[in-house]
Amino acid sequence: MFRLRAPGKKPITITTTSTSASNFLYWSPESSPTAVSSPTAMDPVIWSNLPNHILDHILSFLPFKTLVSLRSTSKHLRSLILSPTFLSDHSFPLPSFLLLSHPQAFQSFPLFDPNLISWRTLPLPRSLSLTCASSLLSSSHGLLCFSVSPSSASSLSVFNPLTRSSRSIKFPFYPFPFELLSLVAFPDSYRIFTISSSASRSVCLYDSGDRWWRIFGGVDQVLPRGFNQDGVFYNGSLYFVRSEPFLLVSVNLDDGKWTTAAGDGVFPAEDEITFARLVTDPEKKILYMVGGIGSNGICRSIKIYEFKRETESWIEAETLPDIVCRKFTSVCYHNYEHVYCLWHKEMICVCCYNWPEILFFHVGRRTWHWVPKCPSLPEKWSCGFRWFSLVPSLSASV
Repeated sequence: MFRLRAPGKKPITITTTSTSASNFLYWSPESSPTAVSSPTAMDPVIWSNLPNHILDHILSFLPFKTLVSLRSTSKHLRSLILSPTFLSDHSFPLPSFLLLSHPQAFQSFPLFDPNLISWRTLPLPRSLSLTCASSLLSSSHGLLCFSVSPSSASSLSVFNPLTRSSRSIKFPFYPFPFELLSLVAFPDSYRIFTISSSASRSVCLYDSGDRWWRIFGGVDQVLPRGFNQDGVFYNGSLYFVRSEPFLLVSVNLDDGKWTTAAGDGVFPAEDEITFARLVTDPEKKILYMVGGIGSNGICRSIKIYEFKRETESWIEAETLPDIVCRKFTSVCYHNYEHVYCLWHKEMICVCCYNWPEILFFHVGRRTWHWVPKCPSLPEKWSCGFRWFSLVPSLSASV
């Protein structure tokens, strides 16, 4: 509770509700209780005349959920709360989640908190259509990228679920069939990479700084049609991996130039790769590969490799226990096209489109675990499970 007094005025009391930051994703403007209330009428002149450093000090005492509510009260408060100075001076212990997108989930996303081993929900805003829950394409540093297809035209929507802000991005031309879309967010901007799957395949790069698309060629020489594994951002480029034959491919997000690496110097020749998937640790800037090892196209073991930039080669770091490997290969029915991987907070997650559970390796602890099936999913489900890493960020701008 805070009391403000101005000369000749009655004191103003501000009462805040104490709410844990870990529950912020339950909040919505339509259903949340009033976070700021006063028993007497508030004089807006007092707030407008307060210096920023005093207002900043008052806001620093408020719980995170109340700060989120205050963003919509005025442009001045919103700019102050979202300013780099305020965000750098006040850290909020926000949880991170594994987000599940599935055709049977329409208006909300199931979220799994690995720290609390619990499930939550993330409702979609009204600005996104009911079908957007199954059209989530990519996530990066607190931002989500959707494919939106209204009756008039198709576009993308970049959405920050924490600030409830979004931006619609028109495609560079119509019609625009696309594949392998990746969102790469930076501290003050983001880029969208995708490949136009029309007759003349080309790389299309969107930069939020100038809000413009750039188009480059040269795709067919490195990535064939039908390649369906998303790239990962590492060392300024987006990396892809092919297993037959083994080939490491990267495209620079500044100039659209492709680079390839192959041969015995890149990967041990004695191992036959049945599938390969890339993940990257953005904080430590380490590139990992999850590789299925076997013969005649059948995976017998799964290993994790770390890429050494000094020698431009892969070093074996971990092997999946045999009993866990047998369970996972039985889940995907040896259809390795359904296997994909992602990085989430020191965890390498190995997923399958037709299975609602996640197998993950904790890099720091060097342990393997399963994320259980979401309890809100129906008993009978179809394929189409897409998992994403959601690390909420108040400063991620759309």
